[in-house]
Amino acid sequence: MGAAPLSPEQYERYRRHLVLPEIGLDGQQALLDARVLLIGAGGLGCPLAQYLAAAGVGTLGLVDDDVVDASNLHRQVLYGTADVGRPKLEVAAARVAAMNPDVRLELHPVRLDSGNALELFARYDVIVDGTDNFPTRYLSNDACVLLGKPNVHGSIFRFDGQACVFDARHGPCYRCLYPEPPPPGAVPSCAEGGVLGVLPGLVALIQATETIKLVTGAGEPLYGRLLRVDALRMEFEEFRVNKDPDCALCGELPTITQLIDYEGFCGVSRRAPGYSEISAAAFSARRARGERVLLLDVREADEIARARIEGATWIPLGELDARANELSAWRDGPVVVHCHRGGRSARACALLAERGFRQLHNLQGGIEAWSLSVDPSVPRY
Repeated sequence: MGAAPLSPEQYERYRRHLVLPEIGLDGQQALLDARVLLIGAGGLGCPLAQYLAAAGVGTLGLVDDDVVDASNLHRQVLYGTADVGRPKLEVAAARVAAMNPDVRLELHPVRLDSGNALELFARYDVIVDGTDNFPTRYLSNDACVLLGKPNVHGSIFRFDGQACVFDARHGPCYRCLYPEPPPPGAVPSCAEGGVLGVLPGLVALIQATETIKLVTGAGEPLYGRLLRVDALRMEFEEFRVNKDPDCALCGELPTITQLIDYEGFCGVSRRAPGYSEISAAAFSARRARGERVLLLDVREADEIARARIEGATWIPLGELDARANELSAWRDGPVVVHCHRGGRSARACALLAERGFRQLHNLQGGIEAWSLSVDPSVPRY
């Protein structure tokens, strides 16, 4: 038996799709029958959910375990001021459900990991990656390759974004482009580096377009083509990405045949030897006891202008290698290093450890944690 015919209300709702020869009745029916999984309900996930729901994607899965933060509101357009503190999926589900009664929402309030990804992805036709961290990007890619699913990739940073469709059946996978992740802390997060509020919408629209094309068969997907956008210049560039025959995952002799420890692979859970972590509360207690400790701030000048912890010595991370001798008096003394949230300061600790510093501590959560748990007069940014 074929699919049920569209109702009169559906003919009216999707009329502008139905008159497109490239989509038509068959394409719209394919959308209504499709199962699409969105990973992340943040900057990319919010507009993706809206446009895919409006297009009539019949089953839309949402994966996210976060809550709405005030710093999300300038770019995560499903949420408002009154939603701060609420689970993102709770808010997103209510807003998306109100858009289109044809869409069935499946909510997954979990953190995606190697233990649940394959089972979850297997239920969907297209996987759309709207995440902001390397472990989940590699995890999503690997699960898609192992299951034979398309991975509609998007990423954003500051004023730049990129999108591509990775599908090892038709071209390269994410590992063909990036065989190895960057060193921990080498690429600042959006929280550290910032992001133009409208940029996620721009990239998400490309991802939504590619998803609709994959489902309906219209047009040519971005297989093997990385589309990059510079929002400051409003320039688009396309780069050819070739399938790597030596790719560890989708190459001729793959060495990755199952999901791995992605945080370990990306260096998130691996701490370089030579330093330890210290909480903001623990460091505050040491200060209160009058202990003599050097606090080293490795952020950039514009960040210093926004907020700083009193008494900190400032050397930007990019200058630390050349200026490490300025700290030689503390080579055997306790040094606590901080940045915005802890990533760059971990790199600074590793660098100083290589130069013989013996008592290094990375301030967990950086100045953000200091403001939240010790001194709220320090501005958050």
